[in-house]
Amino acid sequence: MTVTKIEVPVAGMDCAECTEHVQRALSGVPGVVSAEVLLATERAVIELDPSRVQLDDIRQAVAAAGYSVPEGTVARAPQPTPRRPLFIVGGLTVAVVLLAVAGEWLGWLEVLNRIIPWFVWVAAIGFAGFPVLREVVRATRQGRIIAHTLMTLGVVAAAAVGEWATALIVVFFMRVGDYIERLTVGRARLAVRSLMSLSPQTARVERSDGEEVIPAGHVRPGDIVRILPGEAIPVDGIVLEGQATIDQAAITGESMPVEAGPGATVYAATMASLGTLRVRATATGEGTTFGKVVHLVEEAERGKGRTQRLADRFAGYYLPFVLAVGVLTLILRRDPLAAAAVLVVACSCAFTLATPMAMMASIGTAARRGLLIKGGRAIEALDRARVALFDKTGTLTLGRPEIREVVALGISQDDVLSIAAAAERYSEHPLARAVRAAAEARRLQIAVPETFEAIPGHGVRAVVGGRRVEVGSDRLLPDAARNGEIRRLEDLGYTLLHVSLDGHPVGILAAADAERPEVGEAVAELRAMGFDHLEVVTGDRAGAALAVANDLDLPYRADLLPQDKIAYVRELQAGGRRVMMVGDGINDAPALAQADVGIAVGTAGAAVAAEASDIALLRDDWRLVPEAVRVARRTMRIVRGNLLFTIAFNAVGLTLAALGILPPALAAAAQSIPDLGIMANSSRLLRDK
Repeated sequence: MTVTKIEVPVAGMDCAECTEHVQRALSGVPGVVSAEVLLATERAVIELDPSRVQLDDIRQAVAAAGYSVPEGTVARAPQPTPRRPLFIVGGLTVAVVLLAVAGEWLGWLEVLNRIIPWFVWVAAIGFAGFPVLREVVRATRQGRIIAHTLMTLGVVAAAAVGEWATALIVVFFMRVGDYIERLTVGRARLAVRSLMSLSPQTARVERSDGEEVIPAGHVRPGDIVRILPGEAIPVDGIVLEGQATIDQAAITGESMPVEAGPGATVYAATMASLGTLRVRATATGEGTTFGKVVHLVEEAERGKGRTQRLADRFAGYYLPFVLAVGVLTLILRRDPLAAAAVLVVACSCAFTLATPMAMMASIGTAARRGLLIKGGRAIEALDRARVALFDKTGTLTLGRPEIREVVALGISQDDVLSIAAAAERYSEHPLARAVRAAAEARRLQIAVPETFEAIPGHGVRAVVGGRRVEVGSDRLLPDAARNGEIRRLEDLGYTLLHVSLDGHPVGILAAADAERPEVGEAVAELRAMGFDHLEVVTGDRAGAALAVANDLDLPYRADLLPQDKIAYVRELQAGGRRVMMVGDGINDAPALAQADVGIAVGTAGAAVAAEASDIALLRDDWRLVPEAVRVARRTMRIVRGNLLFTIAFNAVGLTLAALGILPPALAAAAQSIPDLGIMANSSRLLRDK
């Protein structure tokens, strides 16, 4: 059997319960292997056998569940809630609540029940509640109980005892509750859609007969694109000509613009100003860095964490439980209105919304800061992690050596560095570049050697100012004294370059991999956050690892192969520890995937690590690592707050309703409160702090 994955838009979903209905409908289609319905992006991801399932079958299944598959794709532009309708609904809701409270206390509802004929009430309830009642009938025919089923039973119970006004008020608040739930979901979608809207729609492409403006999706790798000042860059590419200032905040979260000239890499969805660029496209559409960002944010909803799965499972048991409480209330108190209030006040959707609303808001906002979080599992795992393992080369360090110390033997340090840089002038070895950089940093004159000879594996020989200079390992200079200073430098893990002048040792240059300048600050933040086990795990030699580990005051494990890193991660996990792994390269990918949460740094140049990780950093800034931890912990605080508020509200509401203290009309008004609370609480994550 051939399995194909397709994605189709689904219109009409506005709650977590909707996605469950569509998912069940799609899973029941013969030939569908799996189906996952995503609320935030209003689409279904389906794996199917194309020989057995056609798109029409998918459309029919979705329609049978009460929704639709529109032609094309769902609009991606941000759609903020209009203020005027929101104001009108809010004012009308307050007015009805006041009417319900006054009517209960002053007996107005009883008067209305007597003077208005029953058939007028029935017509009003049927007209106002038709969309909800239709959904309940459809669900009942499919053998499902939904939140509106219970509220509809409450309406029927109120009408059965002649409380027509109460029944109509309940219907009104059912419709208001639907509106608030759509508003809550739309608010969370806004973070995702606002990110998607940054993608430029057109591109100015050079052709043999001039320039042509075409849809950005039609650009192909290799095309030459011209970007004018103030335009968004439509592709990833290499600058061929021109100079411009680029605002890369959409991709890296970096607030300060960067200068781009010939040879520079630019990214789609970034903004050019103060100059014109000619760019050769290297990636277009979904293949761009921005396209991958959008894809990761879209996919984020699929990564349900443990909390969300428990909430979904709990919601499945909650509705039958409420129905049982309502029946028990009717039996024990013989009060149909109290039983109706129990059914009406229950708010099951709040349980399923509590987690995804916070997750969607957090993931969308984090993406704008250069943090790509691949779903709820990553957020939950990072919230619980207290062990942090770090790769060294390219992760804690920049992957290039620098001169850390200069030891002079009989001449000055500047003289040692100056003659060494002259001897290394024509060498392309990374250590030679480090020597020249150190001399330039001290503003030393670097002479031009008369002769130059590279000795592979040993170093270089050169004649500088008529004198023979040798720079390299101690094998090149066997007579170099192995004094205490050399042993000290070797114990620190430095790579040593011995310098001789006319055959006599005159100095030693100690080199080590250059550390990222912000790593120390980030590691200190992680310690302050409660990480009690931080360690360097590297495939590099012990000496090189020691130099970095000492600077950061971290223990280390060196000479590790990729399988050794995995084994160590598993060992920690077997001891009950939650492990965060930070890495950057192919050799880190297995450990990143094995860890409870993997963070890939330097994403632009480490596609394999980014794919294997749970969180990817688009900016080479280690301060984003503790920032990711802060985001995860703040998100989980919001989630726990949502769940606790929802549980407390439902417990109090059910109790008051069962005791007859909360009448059905007020119970209907109250049932929307958890949705509003979740929206307000989760919206705090939309603030880009």
